[in-house]
Amino acid sequence: MQFPELPACRECWYVAAPSRDVKRGGMTPLTILGEQIILLRDDTGAVAAMRDFCPHRGIPLRYGKFDGCSLTCCYHGWKFNMQGTCTEIPALPTGDTTDVSRIKAKTYPVREINGVIWIFIGTTEPGEPPALPYSIDLKHVDSVLFPCDIDHAVIGLMDPSHGSFVHQSWWWRSSKSIHDKAKDFEPTEMGFRMKSHKPSSNSRAYKILGGSGERRTEIAFRLPGLRTEHISIGARHILLLTALTPIDDKTTQLHQFMGTNIGALNLLKPLLVPFGKAFIQQDLDIVKKQQEGLSQASTPTLMLLGDADAQAIWYYRLKKEYHAAQAEGRGFENPLKARTLKWRS
Repeated sequence: MQFPELPACRECWYVAAPSRDVKRGGMTPLTILGEQIILLRDDTGAVAAMRDFCPHRGIPLRYGKFDGCSLTCCYHGWKFNMQGTCTEIPALPTGDTTDVSRIKAKTYPVREINGVIWIFIGTTEPGEPPALPYSIDLKHVDSVLFPCDIDHAVIGLMDPSHGSFVHQSWWWRSSKSIHDKAKDFEPTEMGFRMKSHKPSSNSRAYKILGGSGERRTEIAFRLPGLRTEHISIGARHILLLTALTPIDDKTTQLHQFMGTNIGALNLLKPLLVPFGKAFIQQDLDIVKKQQEGLSQASTPTLMLLGDADAQAIWYYRLKKEYHAAQAEGRGFENPLKARTLKWRS
């Protein structure tokens, strides 16, 4: 199968930022799908998202001032509250009866859940962000920019066979540890899931977790670009969330989070975070090298082959169905079926 060209998904929730990146009384600018946005946190701790564009003369609002309650444009001093409603236009003379509240700056639905700020990009009723397989406060691990579109970022994230080559480390695995694997998959609401199973025997990191219970792991993917890994050892849990958010058609933001109820791991976070950062850096390095190859041709021919690439094929099938459902005004119908995949890694 060759790589199809499909636009990034809209009318869905993306991870905007880790909660810790948006301080009280502060502004955090970001770009998603080419739209410039500002995240704001008021003095009460509430978060809002506003288009980085003043409806008066179009100057980016990020150049203005936010006092923890109102955002003031630097050009003419127009003020907007957290709902994007204009509350003041200083140039209007005394006695002017203009209803300034009719002037709106575009806002976006946002939700803050367990240390993650979600944003809905679209014009339809947003509903709620996707539920994660285990509810726990998530701590930010790292954020990096991938110099590629979201499709290449996603299929690189889901690729099960690159680990023994790209992530060769004493604490993970090596090319000499490759062996046959078979995993059972099933469709989910907007994606698919590798059913709960014992972690791979050649992944040393799992052994560091300790505990007397049986180790189980479940890995899932959901549109538009969410990967979760839920590891359980009896009543001990670890949740890893990797979120891909498209900045534009050439750049994708990756956010990595981890949550656990294992006290020792929380205490060891300063020692463990560098391992997570190193893992992501290895992926970033390989993506940069891949882009060198892709730049050699205007329309490179690429292949997806066999069970090792089945998850990438599934991603494109899911994305194709998502766009079809949007165009036809109907509900999403998952085209995938339960299946066992076999590969070597």
